[in-house]
Amino acid sequence: MAELGSTATGLSTAEAAQRLAASGPNQLQEGKRISTLQIFLDQFKSLIIWILIAAGVISAVMGEVVDAVAILAIVVLNAAIGFYQEFNAEESIAALRKMTAPRAKVRRDGAITSIPASEIVVGDILALEAGDLVAADARLLEAASLTCIESALTGESAAVAKQPATLAGSDVPLGDRANMIFMATAVAAGTGLAVVVATAMHTELGRIAGLLANEGAEESTPLQKKLDSVGRILVWAALAIVALLFGLGMLRGTNLYELTMTAVSLAVAAVPEGLPAVVTVALALGVLRMSRRHALVRRLPAVETLGSTTIICTDKTGTLTAGEMTVRGLYVAGQSFEVTGDGYGPDGEVLAAGKKPGAESTASLLELATILLGCNNSHLVEEEGDWHTVGDPTEGALLSAGAKAGGDREQIEAELPKHHAIPFDSDRKRSTVIRRMPDGRLRALINGAPDVLLDLCTEIYTGSGVRPMTDEDRLSIEAHNAAMAQKALRVLGSAYRDLDNASPAELTADIVERNLVFVGLTGMYDPPRQEAKDAVAKCRAAGIRVVMITGDHPHTAAAIAREIGLASGDEAVIAGIEMEKFSEDELRQRSLKTAVYARVTALHKLRIIRALKTDKEAVVAMTGDGVNDAPAIKGADIGIAMGRSGTEVTKQAADMIITDDNFATIVAAVEEGRGIYDNIRKTLQYLLAGNTGELLLMTICVAIGLPSPLLPIHLLWINLVTDGLPALCLATDPIDPDVMQRRPRPRTESMTDRSFLRSMLLTGGLTAGVAFAVYLFILKTEPLETARTYAFTVLVFAELLRSFGARSETKQVWRISLFTNLNLVIVVAASFGIQLLSQHNAILGRFLKSSFMPFTDCFLLLALGTIPLLVFEGVKMVRGAKQGK
Repeated sequence: MAELGSTATGLSTAEAAQRLAASGPNQLQEGKRISTLQIFLDQFKSLIIWILIAAGVISAVMGEVVDAVAILAIVVLNAAIGFYQEFNAEESIAALRKMTAPRAKVRRDGAITSIPASEIVVGDILALEAGDLVAADARLLEAASLTCIESALTGESAAVAKQPATLAGSDVPLGDRANMIFMATAVAAGTGLAVVVATAMHTELGRIAGLLANEGAEESTPLQKKLDSVGRILVWAALAIVALLFGLGMLRGTNLYELTMTAVSLAVAAVPEGLPAVVTVALALGVLRMSRRHALVRRLPAVETLGSTTIICTDKTGTLTAGEMTVRGLYVAGQSFEVTGDGYGPDGEVLAAGKKPGAESTASLLELATILLGCNNSHLVEEEGDWHTVGDPTEGALLSAGAKAGGDREQIEAELPKHHAIPFDSDRKRSTVIRRMPDGRLRALINGAPDVLLDLCTEIYTGSGVRPMTDEDRLSIEAHNAAMAQKALRVLGSAYRDLDNASPAELTADIVERNLVFVGLTGMYDPPRQEAKDAVAKCRAAGIRVVMITGDHPHTAAAIAREIGLASGDEAVIAGIEMEKFSEDELRQRSLKTAVYARVTALHKLRIIRALKTDKEAVVAMTGDGVNDAPAIKGADIGIAMGRSGTEVTKQAADMIITDDNFATIVAAVEEGRGIYDNIRKTLQYLLAGNTGELLLMTICVAIGLPSPLLPIHLLWINLVTDGLPALCLATDPIDPDVMQRRPRPRTESMTDRSFLRSMLLTGGLTAGVAFAVYLFILKTEPLETARTYAFTVLVFAELLRSFGARSETKQVWRISLFTNLNLVIVVAASFGIQLLSQHNAILGRFLKSSFMPFTDCFLLLALGTIPLLVFEGVKMVRGAKQGK
């Protein structure tokens, strides 16, 4: 108090005003916000977008206004979707500010008064009671049964008991600082007085806000980097070919206007105009599919990033576990019982050795249930089919277990009315409720820490009645307590004592809580989700590491990790206090093998994420729900927030929100991400193979001195309609069932690898070869316009048929059902019809600059158009035979 310049009566109004002027308001500072204009301009960073803009400008210069408008409309649509998705990406600090308490009760000039939380200063005395949101970090001076819920800061779901005593040691983890209360945590029960030691950005919450602001820089996702790489290759390839052929034409003395238009046509042929639209649609439809699986995406490129994830860092409470305390075991009258069912709901039962207990056990269970229900200040509430507790989560679990054991809360309240209560406090480690029995006697019902409670017991309840407790009884109870604790269960003991009539004032803890009758033990924990076990196994099969990062105790974290298959029995758990001694290099080395981190703070989590990201091949996803998770979520390659239990801060920092708080949903989202990447890759290959065919055809003809076989309108029609519409359908192809049976692709792997390029050049070369042969043959006997029409038509037919083969790089077209992508069938059929119509409709013919063609020739060209597809399918068969598939 002296160090803070305060007294038990609090600060004077004048002194508080001076300190407020010197230190500033008790508010979190906002980091530098990205302007709306900057967010919009960021949508145009992709090189592909600039290629598309250039194509639009070229089309406009050529007088093709319709094509120019269509291309630029795609640019605007792509930018609008991206802008909408990212507009709120920088609101994390603002959300943190909303979490702070609007008003607080302080002692000023010796009296309790309510002031705005922003006016609190160091040295103020806070007056606390149940339901308060703590307005600043403070050291407790007094505490009466005070408990706080600190899950947002520490990750622990249970309320934490607080007491004012000085703690031993200087390096006490955040979750163990029992004599401190922290900004934005909630008072669950009790009352207290505390002196403020830190405000604003100097609080634990403020430190997290600072970390969050520092992690604000956004990195390009793997997809963005790969598409930019493809864009650069396209630009330089197109410029090189155009420059080469332009120079060759100049040497030949070709007309400058004709040469310029040919060069423009080549540039247009090199650009896959539909690519950005296809990628945006693929991602947007992926977002829609993921929303149906309880995953909401805030940034479109994050969908694909999920698909390349190699490490998933996840919180324990509420993600891998149910997030609700659940009783798993009971011990009463020398017999152990299992309790089934998860959460606070009534589903489940009490079993003895897997069977329903006999009549001889019913009375014993009812005796224990009466204490669990009767010594309890919480309530269970059902809302829309979900049960949750109003009050302490531990007491909520006891209510559920008591009901399953045969107790009736309403009957207890009616027949055993409450006479007096002695609340829980951390010194006694127990709570007592005194009720009046039907015969008029008073009975104290007591729940507390087993070791402490056992020392106060002199008798024991058995199936046949009450008898004096022996040393053997104590050893047996201690052994059962230890066995439950080894299973990572939190154990409570239950006892009672009959009392003579007395007034509440006479019923103090010292008088009541002695010479007790021991009844039983209750073991509880936050159980792992069944689907989390399956999801972890699925991750292992997919080559994805799962790392647990939790604020809970190490032994609890280790037990859950073993139960869900995340870690083996001999794997070490690294605690936050231990991690503080590690250098960055040592942490990086440890992070390669460690699967479980416990008792960690926000800074610890951020250090772990940074250590994992030092591996250039790693793509790290981080999940969480509390404020303490937000900096790490924002620092990860992909940040995932919990929708139900997550704070607004965490949601704003995340790229994706899981609406059911389920780890299995994260794994499902990874599966969607992989499928989307596959679809984008095969769509890109389909589009670029088409562009390659066009470029080869144009280049060969110009190089040997033939007239340009295709006009700009032909190229734009092929790129935007003939290729673009099937590409959109390919982008929505169903996900390969085997997608989660392969390892994650390396982060540095190019989307256009050798296999990609070989397939692209093969199909592009085959398409160009067929079109060139038709063009050369017709040019010998027919006018140039007719030859162009035939070349244009066979190229369109070949591209449309090739879209069926593009659905898979390994499976032949006849092994993939057409009915799994009916949209593609409809688009191809419609495109065939339009192409045929263009040779028999004057208006469409003039628009596409095509001439009349007999139907017999159309079908002949259709047959020739199957050659690229059939050859490529044959290559797939040979390749599959070599690989033993």
